[in-house]
Amino acid sequence: MDMKNVDWSNLGFGYIQTEKRFVANFKDGKWDEGIITDDATVSINECAGVLQYAQTCFEGLKAYTTADGSVVTFRPDLNADRMIDSCKRLMMPVFPKEKFIQAVKDVVAANIDCVPPYGSGATLYIRPYMFGTNPVIGVKPADEYQFRIFVTPVGPYFKGGAKPITIRVSDYDRAAPHGTGHIKAGLNYAMSLYQIVDAHEKGFDENMYLDPATRTKVEETGGANFLFVTKDNKIVTPKSNSILPSITRRSLLIVAKEYLGLEVEEREVLLSEVKDFAECGLCGTAAVISPVGKIYDHGEEIAFPSGMDEMGPITKKLYDTLTGIQMGRIDAPEGWICKIK
Repeated sequence: MDMKNVDWSNLGFGYIQTEKRFVANFKDGKWDEGIITDDATVSINECAGVLQYAQTCFEGLKAYTTADGSVVTFRPDLNADRMIDSCKRLMMPVFPKEKFIQAVKDVVAANIDCVPPYGSGATLYIRPYMFGTNPVIGVKPADEYQFRIFVTPVGPYFKGGAKPITIRVSDYDRAAPHGTGHIKAGLNYAMSLYQIVDAHEKGFDENMYLDPATRTKVEETGGANFLFVTKDNKIVTPKSNSILPSITRRSLLIVAKEYLGLEVEEREVLLSEVKDFAECGLCGTAAVISPVGKIYDHGEEIAFPSGMDEMGPITKKLYDTLTGIQMGRIDAPEGWICKIK
């Protein structure tokens, strides 16, 4: 596609088809070499495992143009590791880690003109995913799979800056106690769709899901991890076996400790103590940190001292430091930045 006349600063956060994508197939117990192709069409049998039993998982990461004009991705090795965990849990064949990282590099390089320029606020979103392709009518794993990566340029998640959002405590569960909450399975996101649509209709931006066993502990939202700041500037994040291990959250905790000198704590967080925190944010690839201004718990309003006008001061420092690392303005820890060009 011709990207010469794109208004990068006004690009929305949505899908724009680009010219090249990576495709590899698993058959007869092994992966083929994979190819870069122009074909954006997926052709599968009507009885394919993914259509019958939702055997699919995915990842999400970004490519950036840095301050010195380089094109890089951020910690793709962790996306590869997390996809390996997802595949194992869903009885899907593992796509080798080194091949995953190389495929990410190859797809970005093949669409290099689609990587937004530095300073535009836009990035190139990268979506690796895998699904069962052969006919499966009995409940069992598929025998054949396809692994694909497409990319799409996206604008900043928050146009005009990140404004605090309002969320609510959900009456529904996001994941079962010993289910699939810790992996990036498509079925987890399908389960959250009803509640996110309902939340939007009722004037909320997101849902806070509680632990499914006792419904007393904070877990995550439909697509992001929580990060809290105490009144004495300690960073606290919920710990649970049914929370997706966000790469952004894990990176922010290192930033907090190593760059900002803050105390960091991963532990169970009770809903009853949320009112005592000074700041709250949601961590994820798309927005990095979405500040939360208010949480509604069945009529009870929890308003954070950081307010509804802007990010809290500690959350802002975390955001600025991590995005500075991603964009090349701040030196990164070893291994965090994967250079493509």
